[in-house]
Amino acid sequence: MLNRIADLTINRPKRVLLITLLAALAFAALGAGLTSRVTLGGFASPGTESARAAKALEDRFEQGPPNLVILVQDGRGVDAPEVAAAGTRLTEKVAAEPGVSDVVSYWTTKSSAMRGKDQKQALLLGRIVGDFDTMQERVKELRKTYSGTVDGLDVKLGGSGLMWVENLEAAADDSLKAEAFFIPVVLVLLVLIFGSLRAAFLPLAIAITTTFVVMGLLFAITFVLEIADMVTMITTFLGLGLAVDYSLLFITRYREELAEGKSVPDAVRTTMRTVGRTVLFSATTLAVALGSTMALPFTMFHSLALGSVLTGLTAAATTLTIVPAMLVWMGPDRVAGRRGRKRTAARADSEGFWHRLAMFVMRRPVPLLLAVLAFMMFLALPAKDMKARLPDEQILPPTAVSAQVATAIRDKFDNREQDTLQVVALNVGDPTTRTADIDRYARQLSQNRAVARVDALTGGYSNGQKVLESDPASARFANASDTYLSLVLNVDPYGDDGAELVRTVRDDPAPFAVVVGGAPADSVDTFDVLGDRLPIAIAILAVGSFVLLFLLTGSVLLPLKAILLSALSLSATFGALVYILQEGHLQWLVGDFVVTGALTWLVPITVVAIAFALSLDYAVFILSRITEEYRRTGRNDEAVAFGLERTGRVVTYAALLLAMAFAGLTFSSVSYVKGLGIGMPLAVLLDATLVRGVLVPAFMQLLGNANWWAPGPLRRFHDRFGISESDPDEEKTPVMAGTHS
Repeated sequence: MLNRIADLTINRPKRVLLITLLAALAFAALGAGLTSRVTLGGFASPGTESARAAKALEDRFEQGPPNLVILVQDGRGVDAPEVAAAGTRLTEKVAAEPGVSDVVSYWTTKSSAMRGKDQKQALLLGRIVGDFDTMQERVKELRKTYSGTVDGLDVKLGGSGLMWVENLEAAADDSLKAEAFFIPVVLVLLVLIFGSLRAAFLPLAIAITTTFVVMGLLFAITFVLEIADMVTMITTFLGLGLAVDYSLLFITRYREELAEGKSVPDAVRTTMRTVGRTVLFSATTLAVALGSTMALPFTMFHSLALGSVLTGLTAAATTLTIVPAMLVWMGPDRVAGRRGRKRTAARADSEGFWHRLAMFVMRRPVPLLLAVLAFMMFLALPAKDMKARLPDEQILPPTAVSAQVATAIRDKFDNREQDTLQVVALNVGDPTTRTADIDRYARQLSQNRAVARVDALTGGYSNGQKVLESDPASARFANASDTYLSLVLNVDPYGDDGAELVRTVRDDPAPFAVVVGGAPADSVDTFDVLGDRLPIAIAILAVGSFVLLFLLTGSVLLPLKAILLSALSLSATFGALVYILQEGHLQWLVGDFVVTGALTWLVPITVVAIAFALSLDYAVFILSRITEEYRRTGRNDEAVAFGLERTGRVVTYAALLLAMAFAGLTFSSVSYVKGLGIGMPLAVLLDATLVRGVLVPAFMQLLGNANWWAPGPLRRFHDRFGISESDPDEEKTPVMAGTHS
């Protein structure tokens, strides 16, 4: 196949480019509608107990946790007659809004929990009916009406609905700023790296084509599967990074072939046969690594897997068509430049930096290996204390209105009225005949130290005592056959105390079978699901990576080493993320954020998936060249030095450019986006420098020819099914028995 593509690009380069351009424009036109079809959600897992509770509340009671909070402040005091009258009118006005239900306020309930400690603040709670995207659109409309002064009252609209709106708006804005900064800087660096303005435009052409095609494909997929909005940002940055990786690798090898005196057609054919296989293999490895997130039952990660797999395969396909066609069409001097070809030839004939570094490391592998391992383990130490939590308003900057409302509630109220825990009892018979059971159970629940109040059909409860008698509003807690209780918390619903409460309620005996939902239960169920499914995803990642790297190298030890070193660099990255984001250090460097004592759960999983995949990407680049040289000479040390010399520059530049792409997110106002901006560059740079520059040659020197060992059956399997990048006509030097040659 690669030979046919090479012949096509050599014989008809303009036709190939024209067809590619037309196809890219067609996909771009198709993908223009993607934004209107993606979901802004995708963070919940269906099938959990909290999801069942939420569905039961919606279907049977037309109830649900409040996602709309209005904070009312008035210096006269919320009990002043004129303030109370205005507050009642405000409550009625919000209740009359289309798509808003379950509206209650301090003035309609007289609940002291909904009044501030200094009696100058009060809360109004409601629920926007509909799915995540409907909620988003309705919140945007409501904030125009309920901001500033309304009926003489100072009001601020907040709640989880506005939190997600402000979160996604800020993340999108930060992404655009990062792209606007990154693209001009990258173009300048590409010119310096390639030594040619025309060659520097090739990665951008591939990145743009890849983005157009992937967006078009994702648009088509939205008619079959739900796709999360966040995937567009990830695939844009990933596509640009892979475009740089693959085109730089292709052009570097093409220049080497030209420097050896080959004609343009012969140089393209050799490059396609060698680097082309590496690029395809790299894209396959990337697809397996990122595809492993499909094991996590969240739309967000399904979208990440689909988008990343499509991006990797499309970037490989466009590289292997656009780059050779452009190289042939422009000619060697217009793309490589005479100076570039001379520099390539000079590097090919002398020992360059990466060759010297490899030889330096292999002359003293033990001390250098121990020093780098100690440094990486030091960076990884804080990772042992890593905690994760679901996002709430604390991921936003203090200027966000929803964050201001949430802060005021935490500081000026005794509990969190908007983050209730719902305990739903289904098919219990007529609830009015079970009032004794409901009363006893509500008293039991209210005795928990994390519960401020329990509201039920029979009234309100606190500290094991009934504090409010039932009234007409209490009827919402029952229907003909079901009932539910609402627990108002006085602890962080996403913290350890909130999780302990959920587990206690689920484990303690109840007079009827119950399902538990609400924000705290969502958090518990999310991490329980992750605990169950992450081992599956990690197993797919590890086994798939091992098999693919074995097919490339024919070795059992080299894939294990690559996987373990990638895990080491990720551990060091996690340690840095815990030190900075979880513990709150270095804010003077990365910008201010709210320290919650935990990482937003999206950050570590996304960093693992993408950084591990890119780490394997670089491992494929290097190991393919080392393997090619080892099969030719049979000398381990020379193969390592040669492979690092020919790929070290490519990997370093590619990692630098990709790190810059994500580093632009470091100064995001949203803490989890900031986490990606810190974690991705650090993981990529650690892998491309200390791991590839020191640990790889040190380990390979210590293992010697044992690097290439595989049991007899596996050697025979690789002989039949393995991947070889070398020229089939090239003479191979036999190697020692017991290794793969």
